[in-house]
Amino acid sequence: MMINNSRSGEIESSKYRVYSVMAIMCAAALVLIGQLIRWQIIEHHRFVAWAEAEHQDELVLPARRGDIRDRNGHLLATDLIQYDISVSPKIISDPEGTAERLATVLDIPEDKLLAVLNSKSPWTPLVNGAPQSVGETIIGWDIVGVQVEPRPKRVYPEGDMAAHLLGFVNSNGNGFYGIEGYYDNMLKGKPGLQAGERGPFGEIIPLAGSHFIPPVAGSTLYLTIDRNIQYLIESELRQAIIQYQAQRGAIVVLEPKTGAVLGMASYPSYDPNNYAASEDHLFPDPAVSEQYEPGSVFKIVTMAAGLDAGAVGHLGTIYDGGSIEVGGRVIYNWDRQSHGTVDMTDVLAKSLNVGVAQIAVALGKERFYTYVRRFGFGRLVEIDLGNEGPGTLKTPMEASWHESDLGTNSFGQGIAVTPIQIAAAVGAIANEGLLVKPYVVQRIVDGERSIEVKPTVVRRAVSADTAKKLTDMLVEAQERANSLALLPGYRVAGKTGTAQIPVPGGYHPTLTLASFAGYFPADDPQVLVLIIIDRPLTSKWGNETAAPAFRRIAEQLVVLLDIPPDELRLAMNN
Repeated sequence: MMINNSRSGEIESSKYRVYSVMAIMCAAALVLIGQLIRWQIIEHHRFVAWAEAEHQDELVLPARRGDIRDRNGHLLATDLIQYDISVSPKIISDPEGTAERLATVLDIPEDKLLAVLNSKSPWTPLVNGAPQSVGETIIGWDIVGVQVEPRPKRVYPEGDMAAHLLGFVNSNGNGFYGIEGYYDNMLKGKPGLQAGERGPFGEIIPLAGSHFIPPVAGSTLYLTIDRNIQYLIESELRQAIIQYQAQRGAIVVLEPKTGAVLGMASYPSYDPNNYAASEDHLFPDPAVSEQYEPGSVFKIVTMAAGLDAGAVGHLGTIYDGGSIEVGGRVIYNWDRQSHGTVDMTDVLAKSLNVGVAQIAVALGKERFYTYVRRFGFGRLVEIDLGNEGPGTLKTPMEASWHESDLGTNSFGQGIAVTPIQIAAAVGAIANEGLLVKPYVVQRIVDGERSIEVKPTVVRRAVSADTAKKLTDMLVEAQERANSLALLPGYRVAGKTGTAQIPVPGGYHPTLTLASFAGYFPADDPQVLVLIIIDRPLTSKWGNETAAPAFRRIAEQLVVLLDIPPDELRLAMNN
């Protein structure tokens, strides 16, 4: 009985184990069936999409960056296509033949190429930036395992000419400084996209359900710049820096009636084709970003304010005793001399600090700084170039301002400006008192659309009558001073400047910044030129450095711009 009971228990235990295994197998089958139903029916589309995605690829197609041309269509910046050449040795079927062919177009010995192609490396770059002809030749061979990737490269055909104006484009296709920086988004265009099934070697298979969005090229910009004028002023600036043993310099040439910049040069410069080899401090354009104390050129602004407000008359006189105290500070003339009774034109001709300080005092601080602001100082002129600076203007509203600043600011000391600000301000006098915004892009071509940029009047700085009277005074002042800026056959309105260089604790005892701003023909101004010579050593005076440089430039500008002498022009008009 005990044996039978034992056997009966074993049978029951075996049945239990069998049933347990069967239950587990049924449960697993149910789970498997459920998963199959989910995969094949419920989530079928999602898994199909995953499977397709494993074989799909997307390729971003870079857009061609827009060209930059001068006002006459001369090419200043464009894109060229270069190629990056690489290989995948494992899938190259004929290493010897491939090495032999590549060696004929690449500057790599055949034995070195063969060593790379016989290696076990999955991928090896060979050449970056191969010329377009080389890349297209290799593409034509259609060798499996040799990759040829196009890459745009920004080039500047004129080398370092207009480098500060143009800026540069880095290896990622981003524009910096100048026009390249300011108009970066417009020049970039819009990248395209190619999406489709990936082939066995990683390429996208055309006509296999592929999706293609073509890239949109960037806009082409036509500048106000004249290449010939740009070349002229860069050459003359370089010559002046050498001749006067100066450290740096800048020149701005613009149309005073429109604000169109015909040329803008700064020295030293750099080559945007190889910007990485230059120091970073060379990249910003000093003509729009660096500030300096303008010195006596600023007397044009003070005289304009005095005349326009009625604080002085253009035929009036003042007494110059050689010094004047303003806010507890004694101001002297540059020559430390007294000039007695002088008229307003003599104040300009002799560049008398005491005279313009008297005008500023007669105006009073409120009216003086109102006019200074009207001429655009202390704020951006909003020229369409990257990295513009606003200059520095202290006003009576600020705690740092002192009563003596009224006197020193009147002759351009203690106030900091940019060259483009001075050019625009003097241009307002040439333009019958209207301040216009300087600009460098005159036309934007976007596909079939062409947009002309119109001149912008910012505000009236002084009346037309004041501007005319001051222009006549500036012409006569140049003649009385027997200025080296005088241009035979033309009436030139202008003013020299000799500014001390600020240093910690005061001003440098000997170094100066020499400048001249002038425009002509005086009765119908066609062109304005501002020239700055920084720290000349042969002579510290603007009338001995910047003024003769102005004349050399003006003599060539009248030819380039076809401006006849005054007598002939007036006879032709009559």
